[in-house]
Amino acid sequence: MLSIVWPLFMELWLSMALGLVGTALAARISDVSAGAFALGLQVSATLFILFRVIGAGVSVVLTQNLGAGQRAAADAVARAVLGASSWIGGIAALAAVLGAAPLLRLLNAPAEVMPLATPFLQVLAPALLLDAWNATMSSVMRAHLRSREALAVVVAMQLCHLALALPLMLGWGFVPAMGLTGFALALGLSRALGLALHLLLWRARLGLRPRWSDWWRLPARELAAVLHIGLPGAAENIAYRLAFVVSVSVAASLGATVLATQAYALQLMGFVMMFGIATGFAVEIVVGHLIGAGRLHAAHSLVRRALARGLVVSVVVALAAALAGPWLMGWFTNEPAIIAAGVTLLWLTVLLEPGRTFNLVVINALRAAGDARYPVIAGAASMLVVLAGGSWFLGVHLGLGLPGLWIAYALDEWIRGLLMWRRWATQAWVPSARAAHRRVRGAAQTPAGEASS
Repeated sequence: MLSIVWPLFMELWLSMALGLVGTALAARISDVSAGAFALGLQVSATLFILFRVIGAGVSVVLTQNLGAGQRAAADAVARAVLGASSWIGGIAALAAVLGAAPLLRLLNAPAEVMPLATPFLQVLAPALLLDAWNATMSSVMRAHLRSREALAVVVAMQLCHLALALPLMLGWGFVPAMGLTGFALALGLSRALGLALHLLLWRARLGLRPRWSDWWRLPARELAAVLHIGLPGAAENIAYRLAFVVSVSVAASLGATVLATQAYALQLMGFVMMFGIATGFAVEIVVGHLIGAGRLHAAHSLVRRALARGLVVSVVVALAAALAGPWLMGWFTNEPAIIAAGVTLLWLTVLLEPGRTFNLVVINALRAAGDARYPVIAGAASMLVVLAGGSWFLGVHLGLGLPGLWIAYALDEWIRGLLMWRRWATQAWVPSARAAHRRVRGAAQTPAGEASS
């Protein structure tokens, strides 16, 4: 677990750090610019949720096949999801270009934010396609337990992004200051570098050389196995993202200053939840291998240990962030009201993060065990009523503002987290895990040529 967790943690840390730098650079321009930066990233993240249709399933199917010793079947799945990524990433990029203004209006973007956020989102569009390819290729690397190589690509991408973002956003020598558009352009160029590095690693470490047809073909057999896990996983992610977008829309309706405060606090909260996210991804990879090998008892013990450690770390990190809140918020702004509001949100994060850890660890374990439908069925009502509805009820109707939104976040995470833990602790996932093991064992009896066709 540790050999997988730490590269994942570093990947997330670098991604969060670049988001933090981008927010800080946008805040140097103005708080309105920071709000536009936050809204643009929220819309792009929402569009990228389309990728979860395959992203939620590819790691599980690959690890189960690899755990069962089915390398040919795993390679066929890797090629299949590459083509699916092209279609999904292309659709998301097209939506960002053509629908930037309507999508931002759906989030109640303040009038002063729209002129900055619209071109920012449109220039982000190519990066959505490139990120779809990079996410797929990185997932394949991690499923093969090549987490260090995947981390190396992320390091190269983020260093490239930082090196380009600073001069393009703020101006340097003959390079004019491009503001948010400069950040988006740097992002696209760094993702192109990542794609080139992933192609080299696929060939050198995995012996995978994508053919031209792999970039657009949609093989039904391989994608059916991915969608069996991916569709419920995507539904759960889409439901959460849509509910969260409602809460962002509520924050935006409260004004540009409130939106900027939300943006700063969310950036800091991203660092708090990194260990939980890394642990959840690592649990998914290892549990997938164990299920493929038929070691269900080992998977159960692993999840219990990972969850216990994740809960301790999440509380400690959240407390540290809350205590350092005035200093951390000072990175973004000198406005005392914004700093005080952000510190309040960081203290509420101490209540929120343990509940989120249940979700990050246990939902990934359930998905890796083949029990992908329960998380979305059990969690949809909480996302709709508690997260989306609660954000409006507490934040606007009761007049609690941003603290009301974050109380809704915490309630939703705890409700869903405890439901997921009950599912795992009572071993209701075992029939799905046994079915998954039988499925990959059945594939073991399929001729290699047929499996890779």
